[in-house]
Amino acid sequence: MTIHLENIWREYNNPFSQIKFRIELFVYLCSLFSTNAASVAKPIHTLKQYFNLFDFSQRVDYKTEVLSGLTVAMALIPEAVAFAFIAGLSPLTGLYAAFMMGLVTSILGGRPGMISGATGAVAVVIVTLAATHGVEYVFAAVVLAGILQVSAGALKLGKLMRLVPHPVIFGFVNGLAIIIFMSQLDQFKDGNGNWLTGNTMYILVGLVLLTMLIIWGLPKLTKAVPSSLTAILVVFGVVSLLNLDTKTVGDMASIQGGFPPFHLPAVPLTWETLQIIFPYAAIVAGVGLIESLLTLNIIDEITETRGRGNKEAIAQGIANMLSGVFSGMGGCAMIGQSLINISSGARARLSGIVAAVMLLVFIMFGSSLIEQVPMAALTGLMIMVSIGTFEWASLRTFTKMPKSDVFLMVLVTLITAFLHNLALAVLVGVILAALFFAWDNAKRIRARKNIDENGVKHYEMFGPLFFGSISAFNEKFDVLNDPAEVIIDFQESRVVDMSAIEALNKLTERYHKVGKKVHLKHLSPDCRRLLENADELIDINVIEDPTYKLAVDKV
Repeated sequence: MTIHLENIWREYNNPFSQIKFRIELFVYLCSLFSTNAASVAKPIHTLKQYFNLFDFSQRVDYKTEVLSGLTVAMALIPEAVAFAFIAGLSPLTGLYAAFMMGLVTSILGGRPGMISGATGAVAVVIVTLAATHGVEYVFAAVVLAGILQVSAGALKLGKLMRLVPHPVIFGFVNGLAIIIFMSQLDQFKDGNGNWLTGNTMYILVGLVLLTMLIIWGLPKLTKAVPSSLTAILVVFGVVSLLNLDTKTVGDMASIQGGFPPFHLPAVPLTWETLQIIFPYAAIVAGVGLIESLLTLNIIDEITETRGRGNKEAIAQGIANMLSGVFSGMGGCAMIGQSLINISSGARARLSGIVAAVMLLVFIMFGSSLIEQVPMAALTGLMIMVSIGTFEWASLRTFTKMPKSDVFLMVLVTLITAFLHNLALAVLVGVILAALFFAWDNAKRIRARKNIDENGVKHYEMFGPLFFGSISAFNEKFDVLNDPAEVIIDFQESRVVDMSAIEALNKLTERYHKVGKKVHLKHLSPDCRRLLENADELIDINVIEDPTYKLAVDKV
């Protein structure tokens, strides 16, 4: 076989494709000298498939990717600084986290185009740990959270996101929005916790309202520039021109820094330390995965493609581990920034990489400008973030939702907002949702009864048979008055759990004790294997019997 390398080379008409060609040619030549070509090709294919960095078959609009990345980078700066203040940490910890989270997840994540960084969900979790034990324990907790997330991804637990119902997600998001809003009220107070008065309050309120007005109104005129960045620049200009006396970022803390320094958390490696950081790490890991996978699902719907949740979980974990050892506060996927990136036309990993790199450039060379940003501008930005985060649609559907869903949403919102424990709120919500579901389905078991010409009584079952519906199921049968032969048909029913299997065993025993014969039809093979004396009890219909399997996600 003759290979025309010159013709092939012409097909790779850009530098990235030429790099791909060199890699593939190298792999091909290695395989020629290998005793087993598959042993070379398979690991390379697996590596390529996992990282998806050398797959240039997807057409990439480099101009759009770079411009989207620049837009996201500029929008990330004020939010990263503001979230760091919410957590009670230096602005640099938020900026370093935004850089590390954004870079790592853009390269390794399961959803190209999705943006990660320092977030309010993580900030409200670690604020107590930062206040009571200091920043070093925060770094340690973030590293441990990353380990937990990698473990969750490796165990393919990303699919558990399916178990979180929408009312719980609405409650989680609404509670988070309330927390972010309430955290900004401190900006309207002095060092003693008293409300500001006089010109100081008037100036602050005026600048906050101006910021909010620009962020709300500018997108209605043009989306060419980020509204949040424009608002901050306008407020900065107003403060400078009018020489207004108001707090700036520099008054709170210095953000002058360089490349994120490698720094192992200075905490004792003891059981006591683990007891301190593990609860926070578990909550950060859980909340981070929930928000990241929620964002992934939203982007999937917009782009009509499918991301890889387990791969994203692993990437989030690696990013948090590196964030913790490079002086970052940790984070997760950002719904707002991801929507900005996708709406700008970005679909590849390049936009996220550009955003992270440009953010680092701003940190290293633009810190003096960031320190002059008025805190009023960041306060207005965070209030608008909270307004945008709140699911207002959930209020409009209040009267249309089932009462159980309304109760769930309100309860999760209250737990999130007042206990500041997002993971507990979601856990309580999922457990209650499962109980409500079980209670509702327990009433759905029904039976249609008839006696055929041979005197055999037929019970056609409808609805799921599980632990919650066993009592109603048993009430459907009249064992003493039924004829000598009974057929129970499960074609329209589903035997769900071991409690249902045991209920079938006991029912057949009741019929046998009075000398009557019972047949069970259309049971799945797994149910038949579990039933005692199955050969005698079950009228097997292989063609019609359904087989139930659990859908399994790819990594």
